[in-house]
Amino acid sequence: MNLTIDLQLSPVRKPHPPESQLGFGKVFTDHMFLMQYERGRGWYDARVVPYGPLPLDPATASLHYGQSMFEGMKAFRSADGSVRMFRPERHCERMADGAPRLCMPSPDPRFMQRALSTLIGVDHDWVPSSPETALYIRPTLIATDAQLGVRASSRYLFFTIVSPVGPYNPDGFQPLRIWVEDRYVRAAPGGLGSVKASANYAASLLASEEARARGYSQVLWLDALNHRSIEELGTMNLFVRLGDELITAPLEGTILGGVTRDSVLTLARSWGLKATERRLTLDQLVAAQQDGSLQEVFGCGTAVVIAPVGEMGYGGGRIVVGRGEPGELSRRLYDTITGVQHGTLPDTFGWMVEVPKLQTSPLRQRLTA
Repeated sequence: MNLTIDLQLSPVRKPHPPESQLGFGKVFTDHMFLMQYERGRGWYDARVVPYGPLPLDPATASLHYGQSMFEGMKAFRSADGSVRMFRPERHCERMADGAPRLCMPSPDPRFMQRALSTLIGVDHDWVPSSPETALYIRPTLIATDAQLGVRASSRYLFFTIVSPVGPYNPDGFQPLRIWVEDRYVRAAPGGLGSVKASANYAASLLASEEARARGYSQVLWLDALNHRSIEELGTMNLFVRLGDELITAPLEGTILGGVTRDSVLTLARSWGLKATERRLTLDQLVAAQQDGSLQEVFGCGTAVVIAPVGEMGYGGGRIVVGRGEPGELSRRLYDTITGVQHGTLPDTFGWMVEVPKLQTSPLRQRLTA
């Protein structure tokens, strides 16, 4: 993929808010990356431009038929001032692999990573340095044909915005109370569950709202066919520790192949733990709580890293995990992954990729990518 990246820099820069007030996904940097696609022409017009609204026709296909998807990843500032992305190649490959399921063109993963590095290099000073902060990166792909009619679009826009963020859970590393959802489903076999499609998140909203009304913070999704097998936790992958075994649902088309999920499996196996990908039912979880073999339950994802679960409510009762406190393994995984991300622990697996600051004194430049 032979493209240049045009830099159209903003002459006016926004003030940076105090890092203690960042929240999550509320503040955005000075610039964004854009690139377009047309059938028969391929990708073109790659550029970094000032952050601002996107001009979209009211008939734009993604607004009517949901042909859109996104990624989510992070960059971190180390104590020496350097900025590094966490496993960007894995995220870029996941987006490229998922796009064909939505009949969308795949951005080249290597060029996508270069584009992200360019954008972050331009807005390098926006990467926060306080503990538990990061630069959240949101690549997005949408269909842009301005014509009504249910069919795959012939034109697409790939754009990326970035946001300095604080911790996803403002209460810190506290156990979640979750509701086991046995009515609504997140994804069915043959559907979009393995793709980071925007539609998946819209499908989850009603169950999430009803769970919050019951006093729970997240929804535990069960399989669509029998409503017995455990799948995902909210927008996170789920892990359960039974005795000496760490279990997560297999990637069989309804589960998103999380990058943090893969990192947890890699770390657990490197520590000598038995980490398996297999089905686990709600009945088995209840039985494990009763016989004392249920040690820990936690979710994992880019935004939250590790989210321990202390209590699970369901139609027939409730499950208290351990003593309702974060487990030893949950804490160890969180400390290890965040330590690698922030540069306080060695990067044994080569997960971090440094992003140099770009010298951007001229308002317009072109970079060969």
